[in-house]
Amino acid sequence: MGDIKAATDDEALARQLHEQLNGSAQLDADAQRLDEAMARRLQQDDTGLLTHRNPPPTDGDQTAVFSNNAKSTLSDHEADTGKPPPVDCVPLYVKEGQSAGSSSTLSARHPPHSNQVTEAAKVRAVTEQDMQNWLQRIQYENGIYNAEIEPEHETDYPCGCPICSYQMMKWRRAPVQDAWNAAVLYPGEKAYNANKRYSSGLFTNPYVRGTISPYWGSWSGSWGAKQVNPASHAQWIKQTIKLNNSLNQAAQAAIDAREPKTDIWGGAHGEPESREGDVKRTSGSKVAGDVKGGGATPLDTSGQPKPSRLSSFRKSIGLKSSDERQATRELKAVGTGRALRESIEREERGRWPDAQSRAIVHIYQNKTGMASKIADLRLRRPIQYLHLLRAGYFEPIPTAYADSASNPLKFKIEAVEGWRGITPAWRGFEDTAEERLYWVLNHREGANSARLKPDFISALDLARQRMAQAVPPPPEYYDAHDTCHVEHMTDGYSKQVMPAPFRATDGPETAADDTMILLDVSGSMDFVPQRPRYDRYVIKGFDKSPQPKNRDLAKAIVRRFVNAMVNHDHTAGGYDLTTFSSHARYVGAVTHRNFDERWRSITFGGGTRVMTGWQKVKALHFEKHSASAVHHPVYGWQAGPDTPILRLLLLLDGEATDMDEFELDLLGLSWAHVTIFLIGVDGCPHHHRHANELQRISDVNPHVAFVDAQGNTPERFVTHELLKRHLGYDVTMQQFEEMEMPPTYQEATR
Repeated sequence: MGDIKAATDDEALARQLHEQLNGSAQLDADAQRLDEAMARRLQQDDTGLLTHRNPPPTDGDQTAVFSNNAKSTLSDHEADTGKPPPVDCVPLYVKEGQSAGSSSTLSARHPPHSNQVTEAAKVRAVTEQDMQNWLQRIQYENGIYNAEIEPEHETDYPCGCPICSYQMMKWRRAPVQDAWNAAVLYPGEKAYNANKRYSSGLFTNPYVRGTISPYWGSWSGSWGAKQVNPASHAQWIKQTIKLNNSLNQAAQAAIDAREPKTDIWGGAHGEPESREGDVKRTSGSKVAGDVKGGGATPLDTSGQPKPSRLSSFRKSIGLKSSDERQATRELKAVGTGRALRESIEREERGRWPDAQSRAIVHIYQNKTGMASKIADLRLRRPIQYLHLLRAGYFEPIPTAYADSASNPLKFKIEAVEGWRGITPAWRGFEDTAEERLYWVLNHREGANSARLKPDFISALDLARQRMAQAVPPPPEYYDAHDTCHVEHMTDGYSKQVMPAPFRATDGPETAADDTMILLDVSGSMDFVPQRPRYDRYVIKGFDKSPQPKNRDLAKAIVRRFVNAMVNHDHTAGGYDLTTFSSHARYVGAVTHRNFDERWRSITFGGGTRVMTGWQKVKALHFEKHSASAVHHPVYGWQAGPDTPILRLLLLLDGEATDMDEFELDLLGLSWAHVTIFLIGVDGCPHHHRHANELQRISDVNPHVAFVDAQGNTPERFVTHELLKRHLGYDVTMQQFEEMEMPPTYQEATR
């Protein structure tokens, strides 16, 4: 369970929800009017569309768009032709300060894009985080530590207790859920809403009929909060997993069957046409002419039987023949395909209105390895392509998401209650960021088999298997000055899961690379370490672990890392240190001389939002190297071919609330190498579950490496492993010992 943050005052939240819900009824009409206005404003030639039939740009294309010698710009092309430039003729990136492509100019010329999904997201985001905070608070107050279990009150009617107050807020927020579901619903699907007060959902919600309650079989007495039954909870989890899988498969098959049987992008004049083999014809029927050729040749009717009297009678009373019905269906499919194509083209123009945006999207799709899969999706499954396009799946994450209290990548997915995700197979994901992350992983080049998210039970079992693999650390790394020994926690070390042998994936560090440190300073870093106590899959409480606080271990590791890097680089300039919790703060450059002074300025507390720190680190990096990069008003800084590599050491003590969003962002970057150090409690399954998740990301992203440690930690061993991955080569034991040596007098007095 994540950090329990202080929720806002209940009465203030109720007022905020009431004000928001009063305006939510107009969402569908407002979104439709917005689409119609955008359609009128964006009527233009199809030449400038981002068509994925053109190959995505390579690194050479990226160099080309950063060239300072090219002559054409977006404004030049539009002035000459009145049309946006074609995608295969990507113009320059223009640096900030230049009129043609600066952020301010682009923002003024192209207002923020909006569609039904973004409008529904705005409504939902207003109260999303407050509701999550409120739920976490009442869970903690009632001794519920499983995030998937909501407290229930045994009462005949709602009272004024926190549980009932939260339930009433869910009822009042039901219109927001309806608006969100309407925005993300696929054709042919039916939404359900378990948060409507007078609706049982018996005939609409499959989870009402297909699962039991985790409270079933327990007795809490009258007027008290219900107690979770571990046996019922385990059965509920298994039933939910099974139902998620079956519903996901059925939903994916249903939308695949609804995809157009015609090629909506084909035809001599751009008209939709039937794909070969997609439309079955009756035996003996003939097709007039070649569809692709656009010309019709008369049918040879010689020798054909004359129409029967029955057929003439059917025609006289308005009944159509099978051939006529087939022709009507094909004509209707052509009209539907044309409307679908126009919707896609309108959305693409709105999302990527200028050459800079289109170039960034091309590079992003190429770097993430999704370009060909997206092109195939656009060609063969345009309905799904349009839905994912509206949700921003094919472009970088907007920088505005980092500091917002809630955004479309922070929305919870609740299959039982009917809070839907974006993809057809949305059930089983915790939030929309995790859903998008696994969609990207499954649609990259080389993803031959589906990379499925482990379900609740499998994830916990895998964590326990990993925990059982822990062994004593190598004895040559013993140091009496380690924090666990200084604080007299123990005479030895906790068993550790040994990292896989080092394997170089990125190139080794160069003198031009930029080393920075990003430190988690959330409230849990200062907590007394505790491990959960389980009854089956229910957390019943926590037990203290005899080990140093996470902040003390982090301090020791950062100090050792900085000292080793100073000896390696022979520099006195130090390394930029940034901290993050609910917000980010730049501490300054830290060296072996000012380390204690810098550390005393750090305060601990708040949530764990790594994207706030990551955006701050990126801003610092590009401030140093702005001459080789450009800035986009939506997607932020974009590195050029000459931008130095950012080598980041990230220290975490658990899963950040936006960790999936962070991992998504890293998938599209080739200029950043991130080494993660995960600090954990000895014998804690939650730590090993998060380590398994980081391992999966590290396996598919060569720019991410991680090392973890639990309990009483051998600091020299951890530092050595971190240096290998940070520097990008196998640091020998002799080299490591030389890097550990204190600086010389001359180096210390520089």
